[in-house]
Amino acid sequence: MAQLWGGRFTKETDQLVYNFNASISFDRKFYKQDMKGSMAHVRMLAKQGILTEDERDVILEGIEGILKDVESGELEISDKYEDIHSFVEAVLIERIGDPGKKLHTGRSRNDQVALDMKLYTRDEVREIDALVEKLLVVLQRLMEEHIRTVMPGFTHLQKAQPITLAHHLGAYFEMFKRDRGRLSDIYERMNYCPLGSGALAGTTYPLDRDYTAEILDFTGPTLNSMDSVSDRDYLIELLSALSTIMMHLSRFSEEIIIWNTNEYRFVEIDDAYSTGSSIMPQKKNPDIAELVRGKTGRVYGALISLLTTMKGLPLAYNKDMQEDKELTFDAFDTVKGCLALFTGMLDTMKFNKPQMAASARNGFTNATDAADYLVNHGVPFRDAHGVIGRLVLYCIEQGKAIEELSLAELKSISPVFEEDIYEAVSMDTCVNKRLTLGAPGEKAMEQVIRKNREWLKAHGRLG
Repeated sequence: MAQLWGGRFTKETDQLVYNFNASISFDRKFYKQDMKGSMAHVRMLAKQGILTEDERDVILEGIEGILKDVESGELEISDKYEDIHSFVEAVLIERIGDPGKKLHTGRSRNDQVALDMKLYTRDEVREIDALVEKLLVVLQRLMEEHIRTVMPGFTHLQKAQPITLAHHLGAYFEMFKRDRGRLSDIYERMNYCPLGSGALAGTTYPLDRDYTAEILDFTGPTLNSMDSVSDRDYLIELLSALSTIMMHLSRFSEEIIIWNTNEYRFVEIDDAYSTGSSIMPQKKNPDIAELVRGKTGRVYGALISLLTTMKGLPLAYNKDMQEDKELTFDAFDTVKGCLALFTGMLDTMKFNKPQMAASARNGFTNATDAADYLVNHGVPFRDAHGVIGRLVLYCIEQGKAIEELSLAELKSISPVFEEDIYEAVSMDTCVNKRLTLGAPGEKAMEQVIRKNREWLKAHGRLG
């Protein structure tokens, strides 16, 4: 078909070239945003006297009709058009005639696509933020329920000190809280309207860019027309933030996968979020956690791809920038799917509290507290460290935990030990005497949970 830009050319584009150049296969995703932007542009043109009120009304009615027909399925967005902008404009002209030819007055496809992508991305950021909020709500509930659920804390994947499940989950609450902060920052920074920038140098028409920005709920118009049509920083920032979200989900998934093993048995994943084996009937596989872990690389790839695409581009717009869409759309869909499924899996997961507590006891996680006991009884820390090292070795040889040794056995290692050692190295004592803000002690955790509740209340949805 003849292109909207075809006047300069004397022959049709080669079909392979046309297909390679076209974006309709993926930019049809923001048909709503394209029409929303066009309607705002038309209202502004009429306000400025560039269109008559009658022209405004007939164009707006025509666009609304196209939107309604697309949404109902009566009108298909056809691949015979180069992009979504061409589709809307061509159908509009076909339906209302000459007034439709004035739709593009005072704008270029460059500022048009920049607007569409910002509007679409803004909507996606809101959806992703809402999903992270839902995950935080589930984490908050689990923290409240498991403030006394003792488990081992790890360093180097080795049992280190006793903590609680609430404390462990609280670390992820902090991660996802920061993720919401990043999304909010990006939303605020990107929320400026590029429409009216033209191809790169603005336009001679007396546009009211502040009015257009206001109609579309932007903070204001962008201030440099060249940057407006060539800026992809907000997408790079967002893909970086989404990569961080996926990294956090992946770390959490890795722990759930480990906790789900027969060796740990800390968790039982609900049947709805796990699968079996085609050959081994005993298996219950953590497929959702594994897929989330695997899909993280997919989002990382989108970030690296866009960074690489942008790194050598001179001002202003270049066709390379069309490559921002498919990978970004895929990243949006991937992150939303992973957040929704991970939250559902976590919300329905059962935690094996006795097994977690037994694991903490059997892993010498109270060894540091035993050393502190000696220090509090006058033994220099370095000497206490050596004593407890010998004590742990003796326990391993005997197949016992520290608290299972008799006082005579303890005194054979160090005469400083007395009956009060048992209270000092009990799991509850080890956890609850750690009361500094951010520690796993019950009073400290209650304080954090209260702060989390206040934070969730204060930080509503974006937009």
